[in-house]
Amino acid sequence: MKNALKNLWKDERGQGMAEYGLIIALVAIVVIIALTTMGGKLKGKFDHISNTLK
Repeated sequence: MKNALKNLWKDERGQGMAEYGLIIALVAIVVIIALTTMGGKLKGKFDHISNTLK
């Protein structure tokens, strides 16, 4: 039983997929934050261009 628990503790299968999942989640959070902060500025620019063209 003790050996089985040791082997289970040392088993690293699936660890890489979890790390990739965390990296993808971090990238998604950064993209969401960037789009949220830049959203207002971009809307202002497009409104200015639209009003200039009218």
